[in-house]
Amino acid sequence: MTSAAMHIARTGLDAQDMRMRVISNNLANVNTTGYKRDRAAFETLAYQTVTTPGTASTSETKYAVGLNLGTGVRIQGTARIDTQGAMQTTGNALDMALDGDGYFQVQLPGGTLGYTRAGNFSRSPEGLMVTSEGYQVMPGITIPEGATSITVGTDGTVSATVPGQTEASQIGQIQIATFPNGAGLLAQGDNYLTETAASGAVNLGVAGLDGRGNIRQGMLEASNVNVVEELVDMIETQRAYEVNSKMISATDDMLKYVNQNL
Repeated sequence: MTSAAMHIARTGLDAQDMRMRVISNNLANVNTTGYKRDRAAFETLAYQTVTTPGTASTSETKYAVGLNLGTGVRIQGTARIDTQGAMQTTGNALDMALDGDGYFQVQLPGGTLGYTRAGNFSRSPEGLMVTSEGYQVMPGITIPEGATSITVGTDGTVSATVPGQTEASQIGQIQIATFPNGAGLLAQGDNYLTETAASGAVNLGVAGLDGRGNIRQGMLEASNVNVVEELVDMIETQRAYEVNSKMISATDDMLKYVNQNL
């Protein structure tokens, strides 16, 4: 008797453990601005074909069904679910939310461009519009010293009013990035994603055009994590883990019986 069943159960334990990590990360980021939940995707491991369907069983008949033995399961990958999060009003002039598809573009350290849904921006000491980590929002926008009000249109047009002026003047425009395959972006932490060969090249444009979302000033997009749904998935994962653990115990008992009695 072999331990193949024990090996298969072990792959199940590994896969369910990884799924639990995904669920745990979703729940940990339930209050993270602009966070998009991940979903673990499973796939079977290679099959061992003992009998191929359609091969001759006798000189006159063929097997109607074959004998294929699976070797387990693994996590194929994690898919980011890009559904819209709830809009939360903050009243802060430099808080922005994207209502629809797209990402804000940010200059990361080393010259790399990052993309994010988190629009909790602020003004640097030099007057630049930056993220909470101090990374510059691209294209660069300089907010005048002493500006009394800042207005961001739904198309990303940024205007500011300074002392001595009665009308606001345009100081820049925020562009929105989209990708042929947004699911192919690579998560880097700190709410940032980066371009990959799978995502395709970035397309920059005006908010509200060509499928890009509109910008909502004074609002932030909440995470799209549904706590109830994640808890249900957590219970399902826990039960699957327990079943695979019992499979290992049962297989071990069978091997022990063979060793002691045969």
